[in-house]
Amino acid sequence: MTTTEINFIRFFNTLSLNDVPVVGGKNASLGEMIRLLSRKNIQVPNGFATTVDAYRHFLEYNHLSEKIQLLIGEFKSGSRSLESTGKAIRNLFLNTQFSEDFVRDLDTAYTELSRLYGQETIDVAVRSSATAEDLPDASFAGQQETFLNITGIGGILEASRKCFASLFTDRAIHYREEKGYDHLDVSLSIGVQKMVRSDIACSGVLFTLDTETGFPNIITITGAWGLGECVVQGMVTPDEFIVFKPLLDQADKTPILTKKLGRKDKKMIYSVGGVGTTKIVDTSYEEKTHFCLSDEEILKLARWASIIEKHYQKPMDIEWAQDGESGELFIVQARPETVQSRKTVEMLKSYTLTDEGKPIVTGLSIGDSIVTGRVCLIKNVEDIAQFVPGSILVTEMTDPDWVPVMTQAAGIVTDQGGRTCHAAIVSRELGVPAIVGTGNATRILKHDQVITLSCAQGDQAFVYDGVLNFEESEVALTNVPQTRTQIMLNIANPDVAFRWRRLPSKGIGLARMEFIINNAIKIHPMALVDYETLPDDDTKKVIMQMTRGYSDKKAFFVDQLSYGVAKIAASQYPHPVIVRMSDFKTNEYANLIGGKAYEPHEENPMLGFRGASRYYSPEYRQGFELECRAIRKVREEMGLSNVYIMIPFCRTLEEADKVKAVLAENGLVQGKDDLKIYMMCEIPSNVILAEQFAQKFDGFSIGSNDLTQLALGVDRDSGKLAHLFDERNEAVQTMIQMVIEKAHKVGIKVGICGQGPSDYPDFALFLVKAGIDSMSLNPDSFVDVVQRVAELEQKLEQN
Repeated sequence: MTTTEINFIRFFNTLSLNDVPVVGGKNASLGEMIRLLSRKNIQVPNGFATTVDAYRHFLEYNHLSEKIQLLIGEFKSGSRSLESTGKAIRNLFLNTQFSEDFVRDLDTAYTELSRLYGQETIDVAVRSSATAEDLPDASFAGQQETFLNITGIGGILEASRKCFASLFTDRAIHYREEKGYDHLDVSLSIGVQKMVRSDIACSGVLFTLDTETGFPNIITITGAWGLGECVVQGMVTPDEFIVFKPLLDQADKTPILTKKLGRKDKKMIYSVGGVGTTKIVDTSYEEKTHFCLSDEEILKLARWASIIEKHYQKPMDIEWAQDGESGELFIVQARPETVQSRKTVEMLKSYTLTDEGKPIVTGLSIGDSIVTGRVCLIKNVEDIAQFVPGSILVTEMTDPDWVPVMTQAAGIVTDQGGRTCHAAIVSRELGVPAIVGTGNATRILKHDQVITLSCAQGDQAFVYDGVLNFEESEVALTNVPQTRTQIMLNIANPDVAFRWRRLPSKGIGLARMEFIINNAIKIHPMALVDYETLPDDDTKKVIMQMTRGYSDKKAFFVDQLSYGVAKIAASQYPHPVIVRMSDFKTNEYANLIGGKAYEPHEENPMLGFRGASRYYSPEYRQGFELECRAIRKVREEMGLSNVYIMIPFCRTLEEADKVKAVLAENGLVQGKDDLKIYMMCEIPSNVILAEQFAQKFDGFSIGSNDLTQLALGVDRDSGKLAHLFDERNEAVQTMIQMVIEKAHKVGIKVGICGQGPSDYPDFALFLVKAGIDSMSLNPDSFVDVVQRVAELEQKLEQN
């Protein structure tokens, strides 16, 4: 083929997904979006791509193929190292020339692109797009180089030469060897795309599913100030936003489930003068303490992502950027997600620590397993030859050059990074547990130190000193039978809700608010209400630090509680999720930050100022208002109307009326927008007056722990009386039978939340015979109890 017959350049708007063999997956995808999705108002910067034929012409023009084959042959025979092979091949590329025809066509295309944007010479991003990259069976996107803020034909030619050379980085050679690709069968296209001025705004990455569990109903967005390389390479811990897809088409809702403020302590910007075209600088205090995106912008990106996913008909990994000059958002890359979308889950593995320990390092959890091992602390990629296979890699951050040792690691811990950074993506691909964004792992952990790395406790992961014992269990998801009794879940930790959504439950019968308050908020609600007048300066300083970015400290409580409840609710939508309002005892409330100033000392907190009695009391009423605001935010602003509420420890009928009045004052009116209000049935008065309580509530949930305690007069926390504490006692079962019969008589349903049906098969049989409407169980016992209940129901039908 003569050079006049070679099509060196294709503009993006002439490309489609059918052109992957011509321009690689990345460039073909850009063309697909510009051609077909711009009509749906999705903005993609224009540009052009060099073709695979241009790459092959380049090899032929410079007589490179035989030289590359010779060097690869020496590598495969063992006579040349990976590092030596890669360097030698890259040097071949860097000492080459481009043909006059190629330079002419590239110059013409660049001039035309500049003209389209009304400039003489526009700044562009020069990115590689390999024919084996961004395909469903070949992940590790980013194997080749990207060059930002390139201006002029000379700069583009130099960047193009480096892009071609980057096809033979050590990591790319290693990856192709591992995946079985022939090195000369893989070609490279170069994408030249108008730069988005995110250096003076923000950029990031989003996925159209949950990156840790594969939950398909959410969009995960990460972002930070400046150019996107800081997020992709894990140089910063970015902001994180989770959006609920099913409610995105409701214009009056804001289905942002979670917003987490990242440290964002650095950013990449344009470099004026000097050697490089970009540079890393520190962010300002204002940038560190504020989200990089507004709610409106978060939702716009999420809606675009949903449209892109529907078009491609598969989960997607998307890069976005905001132009600081125009304020507009752009999609700059989109490729198939290649980890979670390829998993077929018939078994859910669960890991649980059986020993207790104090965490010495915390960060974002990647994966859900636990490992123990020795630390291999390596700060510089030049030292990766020192890595000990099977150890836990601890470093500041990773990029594709680290992949050869990451494949040999038992676990990975980094100082920097978020859920969409390189370390996170590669760890998921490898199935290796990782903790990213710790901020201090390389300072705290010592080389050769024995540690336990746990990613099994939700979004937050922990490193413990020494070896902690743990258990691994499996839950089979195949052939789970249907039951007449509604089987639901108990969930306290929002961070594990997505993991357990694969269980065929009919909703959540008990979502414990206390866990969210204790772990995400940590501050007594009244200390936030009275923040301005707090007498303790030390407490005030702690609260100020924890609530940075919030001028209204009460809003911090409302937001954090609503985010936790929303994640739980989204995992089961549209099935009901029953959230129990706070049921801390006074001693537990006192342990919250600022709590001691608000809580009385009680000899028996279990029977003291707890549950319903707090909600209308002058001492806590304003705190309860914050709980109500959070529930309203979840139901009305986010749109998760499957959230219902449950009142604990309601002692009298008069107390029920007072609580419902306070709820109504705070906008939670029973029956309005289908709001249901349930009551925990856990006090003998609830059983005795069940028919009267049933007139005031939409249903009961039996709290077997408190009911057993109060029916038998046994302190449930007493080790000396543990042998007497048994919900199978005849007195307790008589009460349960009574409340079921009374509730059914007046037409309301009764459930039970507790471990009893899981621990005792005979107790489960009793409940089924008594006509219980639902059981709410811990996830790890769900399948066993469902199978047991199905067998019992079948036997009862046969008798």
